[in-house]
Order: sequence, then C-alpha cells, then structure tokens
Amino acid sequence: MDYSHVRATDPAVADAISSETDRQRTTLSMIASENHASEAVIEAQGSSLTNKYAEGYPGERYYAGCAYADAVEELAIERAKELWGAEHVNVQPHSGSQANMAVYLATLDPGDRILSLELEHGGHLSHGHPANFAGQLFDVEHYRVDPETGYLDYESLADIADSFDPDAVVSGFSAYPRQVDWERIDAVADAVGAIHVADIAHITGLVAAGVHPSPVGVADFVTGSTHKTVRAGRGGIIMCGAEHADAIDNAVFPGVQGGPLMHNVAGKAVGFGEALDPAFTEYAEQVVANARALGDQLAEHGLSLVSGGTDTHLVLVDLRESHPTLSGGDAEEALDETGIVLNGNTVPGETRSPFDPSGIRAGTAALTTRGFEEDAIREVGDLIARVLDAPEDDAVLDDVSERVDELCAAHPLYE
Repeated sequence: MDYSHVRATDPAVADAISSETDRQRTTLSMIASENHASEAVIEAQGSSLTNKYAEGYPGERYYAGCAYADAVEELAIERAKELWGAEHVNVQPHSGSQANMAVYLATLDPGDRILSLELEHGGHLSHGHPANFAGQLFDVEHYRVDPETGYLDYESLADIADSFDPDAVVSGFSAYPRQVDWERIDAVADAVGAIHVADIAHITGLVAAGVHPSPVGVADFVTGSTHKTVRAGRGGIIMCGAEHADAIDNAVFPGVQGGPLMHNVAGKAVGFGEALDPAFTEYAEQVVANARALGDQLAEHGLSLVSGGTDTHLVLVDLRESHPTLSGGDAEEALDETGIVLNGNTVPGETRSPFDPSGIRAGTAALTTRGFEEDAIREVGDLIARVLDAPEDDAVLDDVSERVDELCAAHPLYE
C-alpha cells in the first residue's frame, strides 16, 4: 500500500500505519470481530468522500453538493437489501453499538425493560451491561446458556420473560459459538408483547451467505456490524420492515449521530458488492469449516470448548479444566508473543475478572480471507495448544513464532 502522501506530511503517522500493515501481514489475526478488508474497500474508505457532509438521507440532505454521496449511499442500501432481504436498511450507523442505540431510541423510553443474553454467557455490552449506555438508561435482566451444554436455554429465557415482562428482547451475541433459533426467541417476545431486536454483528456475513439462519423478516429489528464476517466498510447497519423506516431513520439522524461518515458508507457499498459475488458464499462456508476444524483440533489437545464446538466463525475455549493456573489474559499475552493474535474472554460461570478471564476466543474469518483452509487451520490449533501448554518456555515460543512466520509467508496479505 502506498502511504507516500502521509509520509511526506507526517512521517510519524506514516510509520505507525506502515507498521500496522506489517503487523497484520506477519501475524495471524484470530480476534473474532476482526477481518481483512479488501484494498478496494480500504481505498473507498480513504476517498475524498471523507470531506463531504451529508446530514440527512439521499434526496433529503441538509447540505448542497450531495449528488455523489447520494449515489454511494443508495448503492449501499440497495446492495444490503439484496444481501439480507430486508425491506428497509439504514447504513449510516458508525458502529453496531450505535445501531443498537438507535433502535432503543426509536422504540423504548428510559426505564423500559430489556431482556438480553448475559455478557459472560456471550452477550454484548450494548445489550445492557451497566457500564454501557443501555444498562444505564434501561432496566435490564439477562438470560443465559445452559451450564451443562453451553447452548442457549430457551425454556429459561421464556420463563424469565414471563416474570420480567420486558419491553424488548435482544438476541444475538459476541461470544456464542452456536446457531440461534430466531423464531423461538421471537415467539417469546411476542408472548410478552415485546419487540425483538436481533444483533447479528458477528455473523452478518454468515447470514448474508446463507450459512447461518437469518433473523431478517423474523425479528422486528436486525442490527449488525459491517466489517466483521462481511468484510465491508467499518460501521453498523439496521434492517427492519417498512413500517419502522421513519422511526429508525429519525433515531439514527438526528437522534444519535450527526453527519454520516460517507467514506465509510462508500466502503460498505464496495464490501456489500463484493459479498454479492457467488465466491463470497464459498468464503463464508470456508470460515465455518475452518472454525469447526480449529475447534476439533483444540479438543484433540484436551481443551474444553464451550458448547463442545461451533456452528459459526468462532470457538470459545474454557481453560479452567485443562489449564487451571493459566488465565485467558496470560494465554492471550503468550500467544501474542508468537504472532497468534486472539483475546482472553469470559466464559459461562466465569469465576475470574473480565479483565483477566478464564477463557480465550478465536475466530477464523481473517485467516480464511488470507486463504487458510482446514489443514492449515488445524496446524494453527496445534500451535495454540503448544503455547498454552508452555506459555513461559522461550524455546517453544520461538519455535512457534518461526512457524507463524512461515504460515504468514505462505498466505500473503496486501502484496
């Protein structure tokens, strides 16, 4: 990538950008919320559209000179409708969290009740954690996974909803490795007169490709991120029926944000266009196949997988049985030294601090973008297990680092 203009103006920033690109080239990104956008998406996000204010929506802007901004946003909207089969799409949210905020603003009043998946059981901060706006503005209760199976406990969810009487039921996750039964959760929401908000931030690409069931047309509102498994421009998205279009659009602007980041919307349009190519379905299928191969290989080494495996792009490992003295934070740090980049993560029944939890979470979306298939992913699983077994052994770490370098060279990024 050419950063010559940045280097001429600001060498320090150019050095940081170049170093980050080199870091991505020479490490294995396994953080489940990350991916590698195409150079076309990156170019769009670095385009002159960053200069343009376009408050409002196509054809109804508050500034002149928006003809090309309108064209880009309309492309993003139409492509999203085709990808996910949605009646109405808003592509302006700056993130998945802001997409959730807009839905709450459009449908709830402060003090209303939200029922959502507990954070340590795989939920997300914006589903009602007390440190987040959602937990500060709303009365929140949580449902959980079954402690024995690691699967969502739908019967318990229904019982909690019946007693809590929520105004909104939120489905979706940030660290749950199984498919979600959207229809079953929707029936619970309907039974108590609540809206159903399905957050597909992690699986937008898997849903678009048809390798995970879709909540579009089932839930009242579907929110998501656009830069994880779908590999588009960084940001959020909201999908809903036509009857909710005005409420959602008004909640996004002027409700929770001002002018859209039109360069990011351009990146979304390009990424959505790439996802409409039939090759994207093959990519998404490979992401899931790789995740299953990774989980199987880790299990071969005696590691405990939450729910026993995965249906998605991620695996969640509970270290408490196999490595009782090793925290997720220490595991993350040791792996990072070798160039394997993932994150410590809470697990169901967490007994440690969320800042140094009992598990690790690993995703396969970014490695699949680089061309990794099952055999290479299984080897990565072997390398992870070696590090976890000897996180302070310099000889092991050096040996794994050398193999990571070889794998990166064999699967080049941004050549």
